[in-house]
Amino acid sequence: MKLWKTFNIQKREEISYYNTSEGFDADRFAIDLGRLIDNEMALKGKSGVMYLCIGTDRSTGDSLGPLIGHKLQRRRLSGAAVVGTLDKPVHAMNLDLYARYIRLHFPDYVVVAIDASVGSADHVGYATLGRGALQPGLGVSKELEAVGDISITGIVGGCNSRDPVMLQSVRLSMVMKMADCICESICRVERLWKKSLSYQ
Repeated sequence: MKLWKTFNIQKREEISYYNTSEGFDADRFAIDLGRLIDNEMALKGKSGVMYLCIGTDRSTGDSLGPLIGHKLQRRRLSGAAVVGTLDKPVHAMNLDLYARYIRLHFPDYVVVAIDASVGSADHVGYATLGRGALQPGLGVSKELEAVGDISITGIVGGCNSRDPVMLQSVRLSMVMKMADCICESICRVERLWKKSLSYQ
């Protein structure tokens, strides 16, 4: 089965940009992400959240997803599942396998797909957030099916640099900073949910 059928995907829309290099507002990102998740749950009758972190630790520029998965796993989220870590990465060679796993074990979960991406040169170092699926592999000219209900990306290079070798030269410090920012925002979403429950 195609992944777009598995995840009932839609095109990314209303994409927001967040500068992780300076002035990053983790609360704003968390509020925006929490709102998107709540809307998807209500719209599709879902009851859980899964963070699908895509990429490989064998390439600096493509390690954003596994780094975030690793950090989230260590933070021990109580209200969400995490798939894709440094120890067990989700990448081009096993994405289909994990899609089947998610379909079987997490059918009622909103899937938030996270991956590195390329974009305009002035957006390198930015994180993006949007409703709809992301398409892994476009930055290195690979054809992979789109995944996710909501997507988060970290822009690691300019869109004119589609050479896979480019990903090897991306500064690890930039990728780590983006991973820290996105991970902290995701953890704040969970704290916001717990806070709202305490007022009910």
